[in-house]
Amino acid sequence: MKPTAYEQILSVLVELKEAFPSYNLGRHLDTALSEYKDTWGMTDKEMLYALNRYKSQLTLDVPHPDDSEIDKIVKEGMNLHTILQEDEEDIDE
Repeated sequence: MKPTAYEQILSVLVELKEAFPSYNLGRHLDTALSEYKDTWGMTDKEMLYALNRYKSQLTLDVPHPDDSEIDKIVKEGMNLHTILQEDEEDIDE
């Protein structure tokens, strides 16, 4: 027998907790349902759709670099003019 939409919602929430243990339930629900104005009137199928869409977006999201990588990117960005000069010199040769 196929699980109900309600049971599938619970399953998706368990999967989200396992995949993203530092995220709390409120964060998952608030983000997944942010496009809906009336969550009280949502059907289980609509909520399941929203949670699955949210889960897909999370799993496709590229992890953000740690602080050391961000610092490196900022430093490289501050020296962008030298990088462009090096590229122009390479073209002239």
